[in-house]
Amino acid sequence: MPDTSLPLRTPNHPIDPLFINRWSPRAFDSSNIPNEDLQTILEAARWAPSAFNVQPWRFVYAHRGDEHWNTQLDLLDPFNKSWAQNASALVFVISDKIVSGDGTRPDRPSNYNSFDTGAAWAQLALQASISGYKAHAMAGLYFDKAQEALNLPERYKVEIAVAVGKNTDPDFLAPELQEREIPSQRLSSTEIIFSGTFSQSFTPSTF
Repeated sequence: MPDTSLPLRTPNHPIDPLFINRWSPRAFDSSNIPNEDLQTILEAARWAPSAFNVQPWRFVYAHRGDEHWNTQLDLLDPFNKSWAQNASALVFVISDKIVSGDGTRPDRPSNYNSFDTGAAWAQLALQASISGYKAHAMAGLYFDKAQEALNLPERYKVEIAVAVGKNTDPDFLAPELQEREIPSQRLSSTEIIFSGTFSQSFTPSTF
């Protein structure tokens, strides 16, 4: 069910509540996620758009408590590990840096693998919210260590790690994290959307 308790989030223009209700908490309840639920979340990511339909995204996941859980948890920096250990699953979002040849042209470096894989992450996060879960992306991880631990060939790049789980009361988090356990705001439309040419005649808001 979508969240109904986010009164501080008000869009500038009418949009589906799905986009407002999605947010990235750190308080997870340590429950297990059924594999079919996780596969549904990943399936939504699989259907993301990509340039030339290259589909550069790849996903490596671990369920809480399975044989890969501790290995993947140890790839996070201490800050992220301190709260992500309570998630139901970890997902490492990976992109293919190479566009494979098709017989008429050779392999070549991609200029948009990270952009396209970001679209897959967004669909993953939205489906998690639809399915009654939350997804929190983390850039604080040991990228070089992850490359080896996840057995990735050189052509693949770890983009981000994602904690997936059920949101719960944040009382067990450190006080400074409890204060941050609210949906974040966004820059106003006038600060990021321009007609015709770019403008920087403002000081961006901070949150």
